[in-house]
Amino acid sequence: MAKHVGVKLPDDLFELLQEGTTVAVLATFSEKGLPHTTPIQTIYPKGPEGILLSIHKDHTGYHNMVWQKKVMLCFLDKNNNTYSILGRAGVVRAPSHVHPLMNVVRIDIIEVKSDRSVLVNVDSGVRWSYTSPEAEELGIGLMNELKELSQTL
Repeated sequence: MAKHVGVKLPDDLFELLQEGTTVAVLATFSEKGLPHTTPIQTIYPKGPEGILLSIHKDHTGYHNMVWQKKVMLCFLDKNNNTYSILGRAGVVRAPSHVHPLMNVVRIDIIEVKSDRSVLVNVDSGVRWSYTSPEAEELGIGLMNELKELSQTL
């Protein structure tokens, strides 16, 4: 059962985002009202009231969030970290300093709700690994860029 928990990242989710190991599902809508979801693994907290993420400039999710600023992020991860975040998206760096096809977006939190169930716990979220050394270098570079921006924006 969903429960409103405020307008700031809960401590457990904030810590999880700092680890850099979780995957969020970004939900957007097109101009025609079609829903779209995008898994995002390059994501980092911007203090307790915002989230930074990297996304490809040609991705449908990116185009949708530029058009319709309101987005949802869903997290399902270890220790029953089960939250949905309603936020307002804004591009803060296009292109990324790490890769010219990636852009950095800030999500300002409007509402956080807990999606914890009384029947089950989420013991583990989606786990991922890099497909190549080049992908790892890019991923680490993008994450470092988000960490830097979280301190300077």
